[in-house]
Amino acid sequence: MRRVKGELLMALYALTILGAHRGPINISTRRLGGILGVSQQTASRRLMELEAHGLVRRRVTGRGTYVMLTAKGLETLREVYVNLSKVFRGAYPRVFKIRGIVFTGLGEGAYYTNIPKYRRAFEELLGGRIYPGTLNLRIVDELSLSVRRELKNSRGTIIPAFKSGARTFGSVRCFKASIDNIPCLALIIERTHYGDDVIEIVSTVNLRKTLRLRDGSMVEVTIYSNGNEKES
Repeated sequence: MRRVKGELLMALYALTILGAHRGPINISTRRLGGILGVSQQTASRRLMELEAHGLVRRRVTGRGTYVMLTAKGLETLREVYVNLSKVFRGAYPRVFKIRGIVFTGLGEGAYYTNIPKYRRAFEELLGGRIYPGTLNLRIVDELSLSVRRELKNSRGTIIPAFKSGARTFGSVRCFKASIDNIPCLALIIERTHYGDDVIEIVSTVNLRKTLRLRDGSMVEVTIYSNGNEKES
């Protein structure tokens, strides 16, 4: 992990709690100092150090100072989160949120969900017959991308790679999830034409039809993990 002093991590954490990861927030050094339990001068110095490290951006206006986290700042906190998750994994359930925009895929979802080994594993996890196809979501915000990256590095429930005839099929990491209380699986697919900004969802229902979704619809997926990871 990047070498960032503990006091700067605490200041970064405080700014995140106040919403600076979503966009610029107007905060005085007096208020930040009160939150951190330090003087106004020390809080001002922490902000300058955060900016010097490229962890935040500051903008001074006639209405005050606006501060927001940079991509580097978000990534620094994500690394802390990942390491803490390893410590507490299995002790507490973990819930993640990913937001993405619906788009029409390449038609691979319908093909792969009809391959018996994949289909059986999906149906065992969901407890019912799956709808043939996946809901494709393109991730649009940095926090969701961070979650997507963490899932890629998490074990989840793995459907191992396998051969069928002369063809080899890649592994799939499955995570139990829900969209508007509809149970589903979030899939991290080893062999895919999509980049890390895309996540595919499988369910026992046609999510597009059931939720009245169309290309461009914004969807929030709740993803669950309790550390009980296994291989199918």
